[in-house]
Amino acid sequence: MAEKTLLRALAGEVVPTPPIWMMRQAGRYLPEYRATRAQAGDFLSLCYTPDLAAEVTLQPIRRYGFDAAILFADILLVPQALGADLWFVTGEGPRLSTVTTEDDLGRLKGPEDIHDHLAPVYETVRILARELPAETALIGFAGAPWTVATYMIAGRGTPDQGPAHALMRENPALFDALMDRIEAATIDYLSHQVEAGAETVKIFDSWAGSLTGAAFDRYALEPARRITAALKKRHPGLPVIAFPRGAGMRYEGAHAATGADCIALDDGVTPEWAAEHVQVAGCVQGNLASSHMVTGGQALIDETRRIVRAFSKGPHIFNLGHGITPDADPANVQLMIDTVRETVTA
Repeated sequence: MAEKTLLRALAGEVVPTPPIWMMRQAGRYLPEYRATRAQAGDFLSLCYTPDLAAEVTLQPIRRYGFDAAILFADILLVPQALGADLWFVTGEGPRLSTVTTEDDLGRLKGPEDIHDHLAPVYETVRILARELPAETALIGFAGAPWTVATYMIAGRGTPDQGPAHALMRENPALFDALMDRIEAATIDYLSHQVEAGAETVKIFDSWAGSLTGAAFDRYALEPARRITAALKKRHPGLPVIAFPRGAGMRYEGAHAATGADCIALDDGVTPEWAAEHVQVAGCVQGNLASSHMVTGGQALIDETRRIVRAFSKGPHIFNLGHGITPDADPANVQLMIDTVRETVTA
């Protein structure tokens, strides 16, 4: 384990060549993924069939030799395990039954009752722990409570998370109770992933950027801090990555505010600013714009080099600022990896 470069970076070591992985690295841009998804029949069947979920997790490792694999699952499996109805509309994304009243909340299960439903996910982790190359770290993950709550309240993704903000204002007691339920479930879910073999976990707060001021502290930073603390108490030494996407200047201080070992950065901040204001506190991850995976060329090479060099004085994990998109060219992924590994930072 000590030889895994991702874990070394998470421990605060400055690795000469930063470890590389990519959000959504198992996904629709790869033909082998599309073939396996077709075999599964639909997206949720793919998530809940351990052999196939492990297969798509392993595909980008075989193709590219990333330094880490991230469990193939979805952040909305937790609300489904809590009792929400979940389905996917082709071309439009997820749909859920909503939680907007006390009765809706009352119909949800307790956090202790989610694990039978999520057992296939834990089995996927066990398969990966056996089958991944010895040098490849295994990342577990979950959605942060705020981001998961936005979907549970609206029943779908929304441009501004307006329904969640409205419930926060109009019925704060119900909103807080829902957040608490998701937080407790998330702690248990991630803990079970670690018990199954995950070596680090990442908390994805994809919609953190729509929170501001005291709400950002209360609903983005504080839940991440409590989840991280609970996991580290159960699993001493476990490294945690937090991703409050869209945080902007609030990335500064996020290590201390969340207790996370690494803060993942989107491409809304420059690597030079982040090196000065965020990396000084610990490991950072990021932050190449995912559009470069579509357009490629010299701009991809130049920006990759810029990021590697900007973060070369501290612990850094190279990644995108957001997930790779389905229209990305697999050749550009290889170009990115080659550029990272060839860039001289001295």
